Amino acid sequence: MIPLIDIRRQTAAIRNELDAAIARVLDHGQFILGPEVRELEARIAAYCGTRFAIACASGSDAVMLPLMAMEIGPGDKVVTTPFTFFATAGAIARVGATPVFVDIDPATFNLNPQQLEAVIDGNVKAIMPVHLFGQCAAMAEINEIAGRHGIPVIEDAAQALGAEYRGKRAGSLGLCGSFSFFPSKNLGACGDAGMITTNDPALAERLKMLHVHGSKVRYCHELVGMNSRLDTLQAAILLVKLGHLDEWTERRRANATAYRELLAAADVVLPEDKSSRHIYNQFTIRVKNRDEVKKLLAAAGIGSEIYYPLPLHLQECFKGLGYKAGDFPESERAANEVLSLPIEEGLSSAEIAVIAESVTAATIDALKGFGGHGEV
Repeated sequence: MIPLIDIRRQTAAIRNELDAAIARVLDHGQFILGPEVRELEARIAAYCGTRFAIACASGSDAVMLPLMAMEIGPGDKVVTTPFTFFATAGAIARVGATPVFVDIDPATFNLNPQQLEAVIDGNVKAIMPVHLFGQCAAMAEINEIAGRHGIPVIEDAAQALGAEYRGKRAGSLGLCGSFSFFPSKNLGACGDAGMITTNDPALAERLKMLHVHGSKVRYCHELVGMNSRLDTLQAAILLVKLGHLDEWTERRRANATAYRELLAAADVVLPEDKSSRHIYNQFTIRVKNRDEVKKLLAAAGIGSEIYYPLPLHLQECFKGLGYKAGDFPESERAANEVLSLPIEEGLSSAEIAVIAESVTAATIDALKGFGGHGEV
């Protein structure tokens, strides 16, 4: 069996470091906003190339808190992509604003800037591109359009810590960046955790208040905030892992290179934008007869996953937005074709070879089952 993700393998390799970090927190007893939280904020800010980083309780909160800080709410619109995890548009809806979708570029899975200007009107208060699977969106074009209209850009960088676009890190490319440390991420906690990065001191100050009930001074509340503190234990764990992140990222990138060579004979498409540094939070291929290929891989003991099987504009909870099937054809086509393969840093060369061989065989077998060679 080769699972899609085996977090235990990573944990075992650094178990002594993790145990020591957890023990330090247990010894000092500062379980809420302890020194590890502040250290992690400083190190993530430095890692992303920003002045500030504000820790929070989850990646979902990391997307929602900037919207709250900008007082975006009912009557406002936020532009984003329909091909992403639910939390992106969920955060927009939770503050009372309306998600407005723009289709993706099929070569990158990210928001297509060529379609962006058509949806902008006076009610659009933010643009939220997603750096999907660990590859940055086309930020030069997005920022140029946003700048002409005076609209702030919030990067949903939940899957992209360490990704780069034209030499700059994700999280430093817009007004702010939102990160997730969900356990399956390239930098994952042992539970939920998130972070927001920014160079804007006023925004950073509001975020610092909002994530602790809108307060600077205990029991005195300037804003209506929320409890979105990062646990000190999670910060301690993330600090240990952060020290290994660059090494892990290079292993993921090497694994991706190996896949590209080994899958040359497979009936798949391997999207990639070579102008950016992809950190491969997921390694995602496009394949016809995807569901059949996934079943054949499962039968061979190989894990895979579909990120994401139903675009957001077709989700039941967003039915009231008035979108319908066919409105975003590239997002819908991607939802029918994408398949993510194991990519974590602990995979051996032998395992990658087995996966690639199985994918190649599965695409051939799937096509036979459907009566011929499919169009890629």
